[in-house]
Amino acid sequence: MSQTIPSAAPGTVAPAGTPKKAALASFLGSAVEYYDFFIFGSAAALIFPHVFFPNADANAAIMSFATFGFAYIARPVGAVVLGHFGDRVGRRKVLMFTLVLMGASTFLIGCLPDFNTVGWWAPALLVLARLCQGLSAAGEQAGASSMTLEHAPDNQRSFFTSWTLTGTQGGQILAALVFIPVLALPDEVKYGIGWRIPFWLSAVVVLIAFFIRRTLHEPPAFEAAQKSAQIAKLPVADLLKAHWRDVLRVICCAFIAAVSTVFGTLAISYAKTVAGVDGTITLWLVVGANLVALGTQPLFGKLADRIGRKPVYIYGALSSAALAPLFLLSLESGNVPLMFLAAIAFFSCGYAASNAVWPSFYAEMFSTKVRFSGLAIGTQLGFLMAGFAPAIVAAMGGIKPGGWVQISIFTAVICVIAAVSALTAKETFKVPTKELGLK
Repeated sequence: MSQTIPSAAPGTVAPAGTPKKAALASFLGSAVEYYDFFIFGSAAALIFPHVFFPNADANAAIMSFATFGFAYIARPVGAVVLGHFGDRVGRRKVLMFTLVLMGASTFLIGCLPDFNTVGWWAPALLVLARLCQGLSAAGEQAGASSMTLEHAPDNQRSFFTSWTLTGTQGGQILAALVFIPVLALPDEVKYGIGWRIPFWLSAVVVLIAFFIRRTLHEPPAFEAAQKSAQIAKLPVADLLKAHWRDVLRVICCAFIAAVSTVFGTLAISYAKTVAGVDGTITLWLVVGANLVALGTQPLFGKLADRIGRKPVYIYGALSSAALAPLFLLSLESGNVPLMFLAAIAFFSCGYAASNAVWPSFYAEMFSTKVRFSGLAIGTQLGFLMAGFAPAIVAAMGGIKPGGWVQISIFTAVICVIAAVSALTAKETFKVPTKELGLK
């Protein structure tokens, strides 16, 4: 049985504007983390098969996509470690660490030698750097979502926490915009120094986010728990004792994240390989859909504060399953306006609903003393599906003519699993923050 944790220490009041500052810090931190993450995804689809696996022939794409997935192996490990410290020493300290680790890992990827220089050491070093990215990402969204939720007013938790995931759209937009001019370079430049520049530029974005995030305070609920000695000594043990069903539920719900990798990584490769769509066009699809999602996700967050987390989340999951084949078929049509409309419908008006709501939906299943750990471990185990989705579908023949069928079936299965899991959860949008996760 979890202990009741006060929402704030007696007389403690969050500084004015703190919910907005927490949301902004989460937005910028997620933008940095996922700029770096999506830069890797774009490169895995368009660059790395030539740079790190030139002798792999037909298997180059599968091997390149596998490096993308390696980060998702590290993420469950990072979730346990960073979740422990996030619940023990504070959300803010862990979030500063994840920001620096992601920035350093991404910068070093841009410095790696290619296959022609050091042979198989090149992809080995790439995997090592990717593992560090995964360790960082394991704590970023869980920490940012926990801190923003705990700073937010009870009746606006979904809206404020939606900005954490809206930051990921900002990161993906930046990644795509940076890669578009890289793809226009001559091959000798593009596969030489050109692809490295986006990775080096991450250092600038990290510095900006670092100085903003360092001014943020710990949430009153966490500070109150520290003062009253209600911090768990072993958060994972308490989590598995009191919330193991919620952890399993979050794992299955988190399968929905594979929709993002299908859209942002797998579809790029499919469009280029099968339909002959120029890589620049597919990246503009990513930019356009994510720009629209910057507006739709906060609206979905507001809606979830009015009608509940479950209906909005389930709508997002099921609409993603229904719209995936339409998006993939639009890529084969050669009709660019149709591609943009299908991309916006699929990603910005479908998947964005689940994406906006899950930070509050998952986090509200756990009490303050184990929220960071529960959110981190549950999501990162579920995100394994997202990490290896491109490699799995590619191995199934999804990057071949007619592969839209395999991709669509895969997407539908994971979306239905997520929707059914969400149905089993309790609705929490009317529960006060201090009572969340208490049995």
